Amino acid sequence: MTAQAKPISKNTTRILGSRALLLPGLVIGIILLILCLLWSITLGAADINTQTVYDALFAFDETSFQHLIIQTVRLPRVLAGVIVGAALAVSGAIMQGLTRNPLADSGILGINSGAAFAVVMAVFLLGNPPLSTYAFFGFIGAGVAAILVYALGSMGRGGTTPLKLTLAGVILSAFVSAFTTAILLGDQETLDKIRFWTAGSLAGREMPLVLQTAPYILVGLFGSLVISRQITTISLGEDVAKGLGQNTAWVRGIAAIMVILLAGGAVALAGPIGFVGLIVPHVVRFIVGVDYRWVVPYSAVLGAILVTVADVGARIIIRPQELPVGVMMAFVGAPFFIWLARWKVKR
Repeated sequence: MTAQAKPISKNTTRILGSRALLLPGLVIGIILLILCLLWSITLGAADINTQTVYDALFAFDETSFQHLIIQTVRLPRVLAGVIVGAALAVSGAIMQGLTRNPLADSGILGINSGAAFAVVMAVFLLGNPPLSTYAFFGFIGAGVAAILVYALGSMGRGGTTPLKLTLAGVILSAFVSAFTTAILLGDQETLDKIRFWTAGSLAGREMPLVLQTAPYILVGLFGSLVISRQITTISLGEDVAKGLGQNTAWVRGIAAIMVILLAGGAVALAGPIGFVGLIVPHVVRFIVGVDYRWVVPYSAVLGAILVTVADVGARIIIRPQELPVGVMMAFVGAPFFIWLARWKVKR
């Protein structure tokens, strides 16, 4: 037990070097996030300065066209990006800690695809469902996908392994995505309604949808922070956790619910955006170490920054047109995934 825990304890604080710097580092991250949000709100078809943004947020004038743009178009989009980025990053961190799989991510393990398929089915069957239906079906799809991936990854000799979980997720994701594509190609009306959403996009997000999904994601974030100490113990190994008297079955069950709330809510809000939960936890652990009491909040902040910056890039690269933020994340995430598969898994 000591042999496994010892190297971990050496790396509890990596770049920051001291626990005394972790809280200031988190505050700096939050300040950077706020600056990114202000930058994102000022960008768009109409150029709006920072002073106008401030007035629209704190001295709203309903007769001002620029204020209306900020309140009804840009602010919901920015808030959606923050919520989605934080949710995906934290869900990825939890999955990597529980499975000890460096490739664990809600997109790679098929959870995003399952949630997306469920939402597409809801639109296909119900026509124009209320906004709350998106979140409900997203949670169901994420939960079913998680159960199937874990069941497939547990088959055969040796039980669950990181490689088997990754392969099961890739297989399920490809299988479910094929069905999703078939439904969209076979029904033009459904395709017209959500084709931009299926690529992972923050465009056109409305405040009611943000308010519908935000409570579930906030519960998932808070619950993840509550069980962060237990996740740290499990990440050291099953034997270490049990030796310390931890009920790993309960922790894994609660963590699975948190992942479903986070990933399902994120997909319901913005569609299947991949690689956020893969990239951010590795960067965070390189900065702060493996203590999940810090990994979870740092992942939430860095994930929100990453998605916000990716959305800004999606709007300015081919201006006046824009790319889905899911496409931008693929440009960054695919090389990162190859590097992980080449070095981390091999090691």
